[in-house]
Amino acid sequence: MDNEVLEFDIGLEGGEGECEDDEGDIEHPMAMAMAIEEDELADADRGRGTATSGSGGEIYVPEGFGAGDLLDLEPYEGMEFESEEAAKAFYNSYARRIGFSTRVSSSRRSRRDGAIIQRQFVCAKEGFRNLNEKRTKDREIKRPRTITRVGCKAALSVKMHDSGKWIVSGFVREHNHELVPPDQVHCLRSHRQISGAAKTLIDTLQAAGMGPRRIMSALIKECGGISKVGFTEVDCRNYMRNNRQRSLEGDIQLVLDYLRQMHAENPCFFYAVQSDEDQSMSNVFWADPKARLNYTFFGDTVTFDTTYRSNRYRLPFAPFTGVNHHGQPVLFGCAFLINESEASFVWLFKTWLMAMSGRPPLSITTDHDSVIRSAVLQVFPETRHRFCKWHIFKKCQEKLSHIFLKYPNFEVEFHRCVNLTESIEEFESCWSTLIDRYDLRDHEWLQAIYSACKQWVPVYLRDTFFAEMSITQRSDGMNSYFDGYVNASTNLNQFFKLYEKALDSRNEKEVRADYDTMNSSPVLKTPSPMEKQASELYTRKIFMRFQEELVGTLTFMASKTEDDGEVVTYHVAKFGEDHKAYYVKFNVLEMKASCSCQMFEFSGLVCRHVLAVFRVTNVLTLPAHYILKRWTRNAKSSVTLEEHSCDIYSYYLESHTVRYNTLRHVAFKFVDEGAKSPETYDVAMGALQEATKRVVQVMQSEGRILINNGKVRSHLQIDESHTNSRSGHEEGNLGQHMSEDDMDKSIRELMNELEFANRKCEIYRSNLLSVLKAVEDHKLELSIKVENIKISIKDGL
Repeated sequence: MDNEVLEFDIGLEGGEGECEDDEGDIEHPMAMAMAIEEDELADADRGRGTATSGSGGEIYVPEGFGAGDLLDLEPYEGMEFESEEAAKAFYNSYARRIGFSTRVSSSRRSRRDGAIIQRQFVCAKEGFRNLNEKRTKDREIKRPRTITRVGCKAALSVKMHDSGKWIVSGFVREHNHELVPPDQVHCLRSHRQISGAAKTLIDTLQAAGMGPRRIMSALIKECGGISKVGFTEVDCRNYMRNNRQRSLEGDIQLVLDYLRQMHAENPCFFYAVQSDEDQSMSNVFWADPKARLNYTFFGDTVTFDTTYRSNRYRLPFAPFTGVNHHGQPVLFGCAFLINESEASFVWLFKTWLMAMSGRPPLSITTDHDSVIRSAVLQVFPETRHRFCKWHIFKKCQEKLSHIFLKYPNFEVEFHRCVNLTESIEEFESCWSTLIDRYDLRDHEWLQAIYSACKQWVPVYLRDTFFAEMSITQRSDGMNSYFDGYVNASTNLNQFFKLYEKALDSRNEKEVRADYDTMNSSPVLKTPSPMEKQASELYTRKIFMRFQEELVGTLTFMASKTEDDGEVVTYHVAKFGEDHKAYYVKFNVLEMKASCSCQMFEFSGLVCRHVLAVFRVTNVLTLPAHYILKRWTRNAKSSVTLEEHSCDIYSYYLESHTVRYNTLRHVAFKFVDEGAKSPETYDVAMGALQEATKRVVQVMQSEGRILINNGKVRSHLQIDESHTNSRSGHEEGNLGQHMSEDDMDKSIRELMNELEFANRKCEIYRSNLLSVLKAVEDHKLELSIKVENIKISIKDGL
């Protein structure tokens, strides 16, 4: 037997799906049917036998027939074609006219030379899906496809004759399913063709930064309807993706050369390349030494910026950014993502984490994307993941545009519901009311973002640090680190020059902010020691934000509502606005307070409600645990000068507050117990009288020291037991030879010497702090000069 039949099935359903995009669902009503049609068999099928009838909508006419014969022309046994491709094109043209899609089912090759001598073209709904149990068991199917094959028998068989022509050897006309009407045929797989003219227009609009949705709108308008375009938005999106990849592959060597050069110049420059199975480059990540060092100071919260996915940029560029001690964006590394699968994001996050010494952030902010979310869960299981609220609001303008037009007040109420609710209960109630008022319970996209509300609505995120100055402000959009440098027309040839300019600009802004903080003093608005303390600790911008909160306490009243002995609860509200109250729990023994607004947990700055409680409880300086080093002027320094701001007077005031609160709470407990019966009352009263006498004696003793020294004794910091024993010993010896007046004189002389020694210690301490500050200032001046020299050199080049 000369010929051997080889059975194979090109049209495997459940293959890779169409390239999805965040811009939204496909507009045409046949979008689902189009997605079902064995999605992206696309390029592979076309190369191996799917009908290609030329440009979109073109009809193949067999030799010997005129265009007028097409109305009734259908295949028949014995029909001849010049080639296999001609037969395939004719059957596809016939299928387009009738209303079904085609594919190649099987072929037979010659045993002599391996050439194909027989083909069978079938309806795309031929056969049934081959469910391989082992394949399904071993591989989790993340997007199961709708079953489309229904066992249709319609087919066309052709075989090659000795003359070289291809002859129809079999034809089955009947289908066991409904056919597609003419206005929906363009959604069928084998009839979706992008013509040369359409490709040219897509290329032009893509280069201008337009996304597939807007491009399709232009094509529909140009052609006079979606059915006349000849393809769908998914085809346009896939073409643009492939176009972008081909463009990148041509310039990708530029990226590798740049990264290798940077690593050769500095071994601390980190980069990694992920390869596909065919060893072609897939994704790239890099982080320069400054980015890695920045992460050690400010890596508590991170933003993974994927704005390129909204088609604003042509480059698949994704930087990791954070916030420095001036509230400015700071870079933690960059990536080019050519492949945007879940595996790619997992690889990228693991690689970035390795470059950052394996220390995950407390929180991370990304775009609202299920693929990124899954990757974050795998790599950062303990990190709080937040979706960018700014991006969700931006998507609202697209998804809810018809609602905004129909109900002008909806947008304002929606923003108020998300941003201004103060508790989870209030948000849930407000959301439910809003959805019912505008009859949006069945709105699919609104339900989707509501199901993820714990990852983007502020009331659910206040307990986690995100380095933002306010919970409700609109600053939680992606950090635009490269704004003004990378834009819609940027290509790889230009990218790294613009990238370095952006880095230089950001570095210069940070140096300028450091200089302003170190070399000028802010205007104080209150006589509070706490404000002076904060002005010497925080950077300029952070102090200004703290000052707003401190001044804001003047409009708030704090009243005690509960006291359990250790923790006191305060009701804090503006005068006449008790319905907008906040509740502060204050542990007086530990000097720790927590507010219902959770501003400190979210931003790292104490809110005005806690500061109002500090005011009424005589806490005059900020306790150390409320000063995050990442917001201070010494955030990037190994030398801490915090003692410089805590002078002896401030330390005394703080210590006095602690002692006062502690004694007060112990006394309250003592009074409660002592008043329970006459017997305990008598004992308690006697103890208080005895305690009063002893306190008076100590006060009289400290009074002499205060008079003699002129300073507060509690800050002489001397070993009292040693001093007392030494004084007692000297008094005993001197008493044998001196009168009482001589002993008093000797004691005064010793106390003067002690005061002089303490003064010298204070001078030495002040001098040391001045030296350390001078060193820090000198380092800052040198860094400014170095940066200026670098900039001038690059400008000269």
